[in-house]
Amino acid sequence: MKKQVKLYNVIFPIWVLMFWPNPPVILITLFGNLAIDALVLYLALRALKVPDRGGVMKKAWWRVWRNGFLADIIGAAWLALGLFGAMALDAKGASWVYNFGIAMTLNPFRHPLALVWTAVGAAIAGVCIYFFDKRALKKCEDLDDHQRHTAALVMAIVTAPWLFFIPMYI
Repeated sequence: MKKQVKLYNVIFPIWVLMFWPNPPVILITLFGNLAIDALVLYLALRALKVPDRGGVMKKAWWRVWRNGFLADIIGAAWLALGLFGAMALDAKGASWVYNFGIAMTLNPFRHPLALVWTAVGAAIAGVCIYFFDKRALKKCEDLDDHQRHTAALVMAIVTAPWLFFIPMYI
């Protein structure tokens, strides 16, 4: 008797690879984020006319980089909260919630509440970047309070997760 081979769910493992962390993409993201954070910090220190920019950069670059990722994760958690909340409400039959959830996922500009929710998520991340970086810059004795405040504020505004607003489709 011939043995039968059954292929249950063959497409699932291939399909899930699209969402699996891709090492080249992760490395590009890590190094790209590092380059942007370091450049913004350097330019902020240069605009503030800090004499020992190199010393400040040596003490702060990795903290600023790490803090940016942590803040982005906090902002993304806010977006996930909105999405999961929408999914829970949609299960109860609220039709506007479905539109909100789709807009949160694909294009926040398609629903006013999704746009506001995304803006709040980016703002939360930006505020976190400010406070995290201001704290990290306290370890740099070469900076006074005004320079710490200004550098952290520049980092928060420029490196906030503005990519949250980029639509997946138009």
